[in-house]
Amino acid sequence: MMGRARSKSRQVLCTSISYFYVICLSAIFLVTMLMLTFRFLQMENPLRYSDPVLKSRNKDFEAQATSGAEDIPSLLRKLRDVPDQWDASAAHVWDSENAEYYYGCIKPSKNYSTSGGLNQQRVGITDSVVVARLLNATLVVPHFDHRSYWKDPSNFSDIFDVDWFIQSVAPDVTVIKELPQTVRKSLPKQVYNLRVPRKVPAWYYSRRIRHLLKRKHVLRLTKFDYRLANELETDLQKLRCRTNYKALRFTKSLQDIGQVLVDRMRAKGRRYIALHLRFESDMLAFSGCYYGGGERERRDLGSIRKRWKSLRLQNPERERRLGKCPLTPEEVGIMLRALGYGNNTYLYVASGDVYNGEASLAPLKALFPNFYTKELLANQVELTPFANFSSRMAAIDYIVCSRSDVFVANNNGNMVRILAGERRFNGHKRTIRPNVRKLGVLFSARHNMSWEDFAKSVRHHQKGFIGDPMEVKPGRGGFHDNPAACICEVPEANETLRIWREQHVQRPKEKELQAQSEVGSSLVIPLEDRSDLMEEFNDLRGVRLSSDTEAAEELPLKDEVADEEENTDGETEGEAEGDDDGDNY
Repeated sequence: MMGRARSKSRQVLCTSISYFYVICLSAIFLVTMLMLTFRFLQMENPLRYSDPVLKSRNKDFEAQATSGAEDIPSLLRKLRDVPDQWDASAAHVWDSENAEYYYGCIKPSKNYSTSGGLNQQRVGITDSVVVARLLNATLVVPHFDHRSYWKDPSNFSDIFDVDWFIQSVAPDVTVIKELPQTVRKSLPKQVYNLRVPRKVPAWYYSRRIRHLLKRKHVLRLTKFDYRLANELETDLQKLRCRTNYKALRFTKSLQDIGQVLVDRMRAKGRRYIALHLRFESDMLAFSGCYYGGGERERRDLGSIRKRWKSLRLQNPERERRLGKCPLTPEEVGIMLRALGYGNNTYLYVASGDVYNGEASLAPLKALFPNFYTKELLANQVELTPFANFSSRMAAIDYIVCSRSDVFVANNNGNMVRILAGERRFNGHKRTIRPNVRKLGVLFSARHNMSWEDFAKSVRHHQKGFIGDPMEVKPGRGGFHDNPAACICEVPEANETLRIWREQHVQRPKEKELQAQSEVGSSLVIPLEDRSDLMEEFNDLRGVRLSSDTEAAEELPLKDEVADEEENTDGETEGEAEGDDDGDNY
């Protein structure tokens, strides 16, 4: 009996222990699965589960993204602490300090195709003139790539005054509208195509391309935007400026409609701000940032991101902290108010289709009710000749922005950089580019400080980002947004500027101590680093979204003369896509 009882109890104990193990293992498995699920959700939307400083900001974004037009008034309640006017008497709100002491100086001391949108084409045309000078070659008027993202069939003569262009650059480079028929007959059926690496130095053309040009007689350089180095000798930089700021003049029809819009803005208000607003869905998708739109935003932008196979998944929180996320329309409006522009300021907005439409624009319109676009200023008859051509519509915006009293942007794309350079050249007209990295921290903490403290911090962090003379050292940033070689000081102002520099320029040690005490102690991203994201976006956007690739050869960047055996005739001739007619030089 004892034996049986002991045996029975041992059996019960063993069974209980096995049940206990099963329950424990099940619990461990369940906890593990919950943790993995949490981590997966955090990867999908890091801003929702991490940085507590950003939580309130994301709630605002989500409310804005999920609300319809009828709920817009409720979205504007969070702007109640923003005053209608703020320190409108602040000095140099509408102009740049010491601008009168500088002027543009471009007098010298002694075959290409371009791609992308209007402003990438401007860069390509400008650099093609410099390269023709380096090679001592005749330049054929550039043909535009009609197969890029924009699908715009416009040619050079549809946008720029081609006769003026040829005449203006004649002292430096011979330009012809097309190859003479006698030359065309002596060439193979297809011209030798070549794609030069990005931002190569001047010696690359002198040593490698000149050697090839002598053998081939005619070259077609494809995708020719940003194919020349930022730093060149002074005379070549001034040739860039003469081409970009003088020779590239829009057609009379574009100049006329652009001036009409400028006159109408000035008739409404004596002065106006022009805002270049990049907040389209493809722009947001490429940035990898998160704006609180929940599943709808992740689905919409995620499907767009699939167009770029080489685009890696980014951490939205990290991208925002690095200053790579464009400001929202609301944030642009708040920044302008903090800088001293009241609600009676007239605002011209150049933009595409803004993501989330009116819900995204409503806060900006509430802050600046005098809100205009080219579609609001011009009637349908006036815009019809240009409406189906993206580059011509962009040219109209360019003219209105160029002639504005103040220009502001929420991004650092091609148009912004070229306009910034032109406005520096033409007297350092006030140009505001947001210090996104610093402002991102400020906007996250705005509701935790008084408006006075917030506005003071915005002004502090925007120093060096508002288009003043000397705010960017020569050689820093891209040449097209800081053409220092083409800007000279008025000789009589040397002593005045010397005293001003001594009073305002901080010593390196002082800057270091100040940086340590600033909000969000990370350093400001240099102009050239902040431009990388937009430059990469426009590169990828300009490439067709299909799997086809262009067959033009890209020469490696080497510091020696090419051998005769390299780039033989059979390597690339006859390989260009769709160019059998030989017209695109």
